[in-house]
Formats: sequence, C-alpha cells, structure tokens
Amino acid sequence: MLDREGFRPNVGIILLNQKNQVFWGKRIRTHSWQFPQGGIDRGESPEQAMFRELHEEVGLLPEHVRIVARTRDWLRYEVPDRFIRRDARGHYKGQKQIWYLLQLVEPDWNINLRATSHPEFDAWRWNDFWVPLDVVVEFKRGVYEMALTELSRFLPRYDNRGRSYRGPSRPRNESPNTAPPSQTGGEVSMTVQFGLMQTQIHMELPPGGSFDPDPQNDLKD
Repeated sequence: MLDREGFRPNVGIILLNQKNQVFWGKRIRTHSWQFPQGGIDRGESPEQAMFRELHEEVGLLPEHVRIVARTRDWLRYEVPDRFIRRDARGHYKGQKQIWYLLQLVEPDWNINLRATSHPEFDAWRWNDFWVPLDVVVEFKRGVYEMALTELSRFLPRYDNRGRSYRGPSRPRNESPNTAPPSQTGGEVSMTVQFGLMQTQIHMELPPGGSFDPDPQNDLKD
C-alpha cells in the first residue's frame, strides 16, 4: 500500500524501561541494530499497526505498555535503489512513519523475540535513549534523529540520583571485555563491558542465528 508519492505507511516504536533506556534489537542473522518498526496494513490505524508490530517483533501485548507520546506528522526516508526489488523500482520510494514512544509497565521477561514463526530480531538489549546512529543503516539515520528529538521532551521523569557513574564510550578500535555467555535452551544472556559500563544482552537464537557482541562494528554499508 503506497501513497501517491510512493511512500509506504509505517510505524516505528521506541520502547522505554523504567530507567528511560530504549529497546535496541539486532536484526536476525545480520549485524544491524534498530528499533521495532513495520508497515500499516490496509484498514489499520497507526495505533493498531503499532500494537500488532509490538507483538510480532517483541512479543508484548497492549497491557504490557503504556503510550507516552507519538510524532505529530509523518517522518519520511527514501530507500536507495539497491535495496528495492527491481519490479518495485519507479513505484516504491521509501517509508513514511508515525513513531510511538512507549513505556514498559511490566517486567522485561515478558519480551519474547519468538512470538511468531518469523522473528525479526535474534538479540536485544537496553540502550541509553540517544542510540548510536552510526550502527543504524545510513538512509534511516535522519528519521531516527528526528523521532528521538521530537519524542525526547515526553520522557517520563527518572530519578537517577543513585545511578552509578558511567564512563565515556570506548574507542572504536578497543575490544570489549565480554563475560562468558550463559545459555539455557535457545536463550543466551551475555554481559558485555564497554570501559566502565556494563550492559546485558539477551539473545534468542533460531537455527543459523549468530551474534556479534560489538554493536559499534555491526553494519558494513
């Protein structure tokens, strides 16, 4: 379903935990990280599409979250020809998106990357709100920046007076210190050290899934 200009209606989801960190997902069998997103089907409202995509990609239901805010207008990005099927070139131009800011109101063990038989992600982690745009595919970076900027003023108040110090991010050529992963069935949890910062990464690896613990080197254009 395309509009007159060749853009497909789409929704994007920025999911917060209680510390205002955001859900950051690694696309299955790739090295790229992104927010959940997906197309709006014919007859769906943006909100209906958002809740459908939230369940399909993250395994969450409406009662697991609350809507904090959404962008007022469509945010657009064009897709380079090399990413468009040949039969769609000349018709399909890119995506126009409504972005939603959600807050998780239930424990994050409700997150399930295998809620459907066609998972979008094989790993996830909580990331600071201002995600590193250099690991986002280049043609989406502008929309990510616009969505984060517009929705940042709606962030719930978070008391971080007891929060521990987080040092500066490590240089790109410095290897992270990675604790041995713990695995139960198809689920893997791994603690990764970046300088003085530790982060927990959760993986649900389907057959053939792989994982690179260094998101700074995730994407090769």
